[in-house]
Amino acid sequence: QVKLVESGGGLVQAGRSLRLSCAASGSILSINAMDWYRQAPGKQRELVATITSGGSTNYADSVKGRFTISRDNAKNTVYLQMNSLKPEDTAVYYCNASPKVPWGQGTQVTVSS
Repeated sequence: QVKLVESGGGLVQAGRSLRLSCAASGSILSINAMDWYRQAPGKQRELVATITSGGSTNYADSVKGRFTISRDNAKNTVYLQMNSLKPEDTAVYYCNASPKVPWGQGTQVTVSS
């Protein structure tokens, strides 16, 4: 079974950058796309970015042009580069695969104004 571990979150000022990492362990042969989600307090978890096994990407409108998803298959790791951060990006960020696997603990991102 795949286990996901997110890291890289923190407290940053608006306009700054962070890079999140998602390390996958276990059997990953069935994984196709990898996704980043986020969940802000009192809100539902939302899909932020997707990358397919072929490297195609897709982004939520709210992060398009600011966030970049990438993957290193040799390291079983997916990244989310977040630039020009805004206070509304504050959330717990999670990664997951397609098909879905058990959720990790997420990593907190807090952006101050």
